[in-house]
Amino acid sequence: MVRVMHWATPQERRNLGQARRKQVGRQEHSEFNPKARKASPLALLARSMHGRVPALIKLKYELMALSPFGYFRGAVPVMAADLAVLPSAGIVSQLCGDAHVRNLGAYAAPDGRLVFDINDFDETIRGPFEWDLKRMAASVTLAGRGSGHKESSARQAVEKCIERYAAQMRAFAEMPGIEVGRYQVRRLGQAEPVHNALVKAERATPQHTLEQLTQAASTKPGAPRRFKEMKPTLTRVTGAQAAAVLASLGPYREMLEPHRQHLLSFYRPVDVAFKVVGTGSVGLRDYCVYFEGNGPGDPLFLQIKEEPASAYTPWLPDAHPDHHNGKRTAEGQRAMQLQSDPFLGWTHIGGRQFLVRQLNDHKGSIDLEDMAGGGLEAYAEVCGELLARGHARSGDPLVIAGYLGSGDGFAEALGKFGGLYADQTEKDWQQLRRSRKAGAKA
Repeated sequence: MVRVMHWATPQERRNLGQARRKQVGRQEHSEFNPKARKASPLALLARSMHGRVPALIKLKYELMALSPFGYFRGAVPVMAADLAVLPSAGIVSQLCGDAHVRNLGAYAAPDGRLVFDINDFDETIRGPFEWDLKRMAASVTLAGRGSGHKESSARQAVEKCIERYAAQMRAFAEMPGIEVGRYQVRRLGQAEPVHNALVKAERATPQHTLEQLTQAASTKPGAPRRFKEMKPTLTRVTGAQAAAVLASLGPYREMLEPHRQHLLSFYRPVDVAFKVVGTGSVGLRDYCVYFEGNGPGDPLFLQIKEEPASAYTPWLPDAHPDHHNGKRTAEGQRAMQLQSDPFLGWTHIGGRQFLVRQLNDHKGSIDLEDMAGGGLEAYAEVCGELLARGHARSGDPLVIAGYLGSGDGFAEALGKFGGLYADQTEKDWQQLRRSRKAGAKA
């Protein structure tokens, strides 16, 4: 017997979202109870260090100890565990996984134009859509506190973020599906932090990266360039280790589309380095390869970045921990971004899995200082709209819109959650600092 597949109507999809309110009411998303934790934050962080470069683990902890926001950036495993014990509506989309205010930025699209979008997908995975929103809510609150805002102002920024998300999702629910897939956010220039990031990105040309990261190998005129030594953040790699990195370009090249393979064939590798990046990624193996195309004036930098399993994997029953995590990261990025790096791909070195992408190709990020004054609220709205687009592209906007409805209760709930989780983050940060001081005295 041939099984006839049921194709859900738009109204059925919307009704499904509305029915999920019985599973978890929208106001219930305000709740956070640290007593429900099944493991201490320090234990979860220690577990996440397994497999990292031992010499860099201390640096990661030092970066996390600098500020509550620095701690938050490095503590995705802690928040993943906290979110997993909260009630969920069970509406799934692709998650950025580490949705916070500094993981959006400007970069060059394949056609050379500068775009602004979510740009960090190390933790990407399919999961409950509200997990991204709760992480963003906490980050907006912490960013507000870190940039001198009053608590009421920070909370209002969170609510504006989620209200913008909900309004945009309702708009997506009324649009043709193909239009959702290519929707352009038009309000970017209205937010000063975004403008600042675009200005930074304009300056971050391949030639600028060449000057920042490399130097002439000798004082002779026309001497070839190679990576600088700026330990511990940038260290040249030679010998067998460099050969292994370059060998990984073989399987990487094979997964690229033919026209990308052709373009890459014009570039030859010149030098290899190990680079420390970010906060959450410190301790993972991150290599940079410097290529030259039509001479020294045509540099290309590829980043080969180790990708372990997403921090959310233990808490999602349908997750596949044995999945190729470089591929998981690249595919999650393509699912959520409107335009992605043309050299985005994956490879492996030994038994470790890596993402491959361009390094600093017209990239520009947001600093907390950019969110002083009116910048926080304007930027929070941009965050909400970009998350809505990513979730609508990778999930079902009718189901999500059906769940959210037309009121502001969900936004108010997440405003409260953001404050509660930011409070807990500050306590966890203090606990980390005390543990580091105690360890130093021991």
